[in-house]
Amino acid sequence: MKSHTEYLTFNVPARMDFINITHQVEEILRRSGIQEGLVLVNAMHITASVFINDDEPGLHEDYKKWLEELAPFDPSPQRYKHNRTGEDNADAHHKRQIMGREVVVAVTKGKLDFGPWEQIFYGEFDGRRSKRVLIKIIGE
Repeated sequence: MKSHTEYLTFNVPARMDFINITHQVEEILRRSGIQEGLVLVNAMHITASVFINDDEPGLHEDYKKWLEELAPFDPSPQRYKHNRTGEDNADAHHKRQIMGREVVVAVTKGKLDFGPWEQIFYGEFDGRRSKRVLIKIIGE
């Protein structure tokens, strides 16, 4: 079995945004030479996410609205105890928890083995600084 590891780095100017990273993951898979196996795509920061869904702008706007309703941005320490530490990003931690830390995708014949409309996204919930995403591919 072989393994291949690469990292992507993002510095998203918005506080919350979604970036389609499918093509970057496909390129890393191509470079790996692995034909059968698994790809792990993991957000390496506690206020960022990786998830799979449709690349449809209305859906992304719905997600942003829904996440903001569930965990509204509020930098004050009154709403979130986490913000009593001097941070202002407690909402981002909650949003990440909802959207997830990582995804695993099967590799079949050297390609990501997706269902219809599936794409991989990086979700940012506390932007304006560099964060990494791990791509780990294992297989033959």
